[in-house]
Amino acid sequence: MNFKNIKILAVLLVSSMMIMSCSDDDIMDTPDFSGTYMQKDQKARPAVNTVFVSSGMKDEFNTTIPSQQNAAFQSMFQTNLEALSPAYNNPGDANALGLDAAAFTGLLATDVLNVSLDGTTTFFDGTNVLTGRALADDVITVELLLIFGGEDFSENPGLSDDNVDANDKAFSSSFPYLASAW
Repeated sequence: MNFKNIKILAVLLVSSMMIMSCSDDDIMDTPDFSGTYMQKDQKARPAVNTVFVSSGMKDEFNTTIPSQQNAAFQSMFQTNLEALSPAYNNPGDANALGLDAAAFTGLLATDVLNVSLDGTTTFFDGTNVLTGRALADDVITVELLLIFGGEDFSENPGLSDDNVDANDKAFSSSFPYLASAW
């Protein structure tokens, strides 16, 4: 018997053993939602949690409901923003939205994705800001601009762009619209 036939025989043997070990009890008609479930992570705004939540506070932040996040974490976000970004070095410094460090981190500390129900849905299109997120929105560059770009996006140009301007594959024209894997 040659090697190819041995491989085919092994595959058939393993397959038959798997089929024989299944029973009707293994087939679930409805999902089982019993048990205790808990939130483990949240990322409404990519990179915000990663950058502004101190490493020892990740679990606490991820399990805090958004309505309580601002009160619990805004000061930590502000401390981390001011330590990270030279665009907030001086009192009164603001970003292109006109938000100073306290106001901006208050917005960021509540990790929710705002959605405009009657307007443009975008992370930033030059006019509309944080009104949702379209698949093609360059979310990381927008966040870098708001963190490092200062009042007119001109401060710290080396820190204000991830230099990834497009996906490596086009989005699909049908649901779920995501590009297929490589």
